[in-house]
Amino acid sequence: MDIKNNILETIGNTPLIRLNKITQNLPCTVLAKVDYFNPGNSIKDRMALKMVEVAEQEGKLKPGGTIIEGTSGNTGMGLALAAIVKGYKCIFVTTDKQSKEKADVLKAMGAEVIVCSNNVEPDDPQSYYSVAARLAKEVPNSYHMNQYDNLANRLAHYETTGPEIWKQTDGKITHLVCTAGTGGTITGVAMYLKEKNPDIKIWAVDAYGSLLTKYFKTGELDEKEVYPYFSEGFGEDFLPKNYDMSVIDEFTQVTDKDGAIMARKLAKEEGIFCGYSAGSCLQGLMQLKETLTKDDLVVCILHDHGSRYVAKIYNDQWMMERGFLEVKTFKDIVSGRSGSPKLVTINENKTVYEAVELMKRYDIEHIPVVKDNEIIGSITEGGLFQKVFSSPDIKNEKIANALERPFPLVDFNVSVEKLKSLITKENGAVMSKDDAGVYHIVTKYDVIQALGG
Repeated sequence: MDIKNNILETIGNTPLIRLNKITQNLPCTVLAKVDYFNPGNSIKDRMALKMVEVAEQEGKLKPGGTIIEGTSGNTGMGLALAAIVKGYKCIFVTTDKQSKEKADVLKAMGAEVIVCSNNVEPDDPQSYYSVAARLAKEVPNSYHMNQYDNLANRLAHYETTGPEIWKQTDGKITHLVCTAGTGGTITGVAMYLKEKNPDIKIWAVDAYGSLLTKYFKTGELDEKEVYPYFSEGFGEDFLPKNYDMSVIDEFTQVTDKDGAIMARKLAKEEGIFCGYSAGSCLQGLMQLKETLTKDDLVVCILHDHGSRYVAKIYNDQWMMERGFLEVKTFKDIVSGRSGSPKLVTINENKTVYEAVELMKRYDIEHIPVVKDNEIIGSITEGGLFQKVFSSPDIKNEKIANALERPFPLVDFNVSVEKLKSLITKENGAVMSKDDAGVYHIVTKYDVIQALGG
């Protein structure tokens, strides 16, 4: 029987998946090491378990002890799993820039979570680094894992992630692309792969607002490079000890917007629902693609699952508020019309024949019907087509006898995406009022054109 003794035995051996659509314009093969298949839904499970095992071996973590760590969420999840199986308590310190879902998950796993401000210097007493270090001194029988400077972090990837990638590609990998945070993943994997083949290129992806890229290029730790950013799980405002820059060949920085948009594309085009850093990793590859050839085999490490970002990058409102998502609206469609033509309406006392003539003259299919300057219904080409069969003489009757339901009234700033669900076979248009109280109409053809543009 193939039975795991506990959840920790399911860590590692994650799949390598070929990317097909999102990289179709690249000359090479691109594979994704999708590490959300780990039980804690991220690559951090690997190093969390290793850090615990090494701490136990060195006598730093004793039975019944408390694990303390500063974490953006994923490392905490891995440590929480290890703690549950091995009988430890957990106190995690995180920042207010991390998604609420991450903290909620950690609490669900029995951990205590302390949230600190992100807008302070690393050595500030209120920073999550400092708070974690202080708690380790105050809490009896506790140990601060310190994933940033704990070399068991990179050892985990040297022992597991690197060998897995080498084996899964039959040693044919030519490039590794990975976001750079604590340095454990990219350094550990790079150390192993470089031992196997020194010609393998290691590309690190960084965030704007992080000092890692400048340090790599100049050797200077420039605090002026540091400023707040939305990207999660990578980039740093100091240099963790896990880094060995000699095994990294290139650094590139990705904007918050580009990383978020690419993550959403990865989900829609490949069906791989990953976190923020995965989108940034793929965007970083695109920024460095000029040197790739048809014989190259690129592996991109996708760290965690998208479920931890549903309130952020996978939330349209969050994206729009930060200018990351350019959503077309009812207003955009109306503004894009040349000359903003006046809405064509017809009075209920007019005849059906007059309505048909208006349709011909303006090449339209939908006309709002008015009474005393108020819209009371509609008349459409499709509706008239059906009525003509049952009553050929209807063209001489009043509009009131052929009246259809009014078109739905929507907000002037409603997104085109939402209009798709409102415009149906039975209902071919919607209406809205602008700020001046003037009515406008949008039809299914307007939506098709807007989405196609």
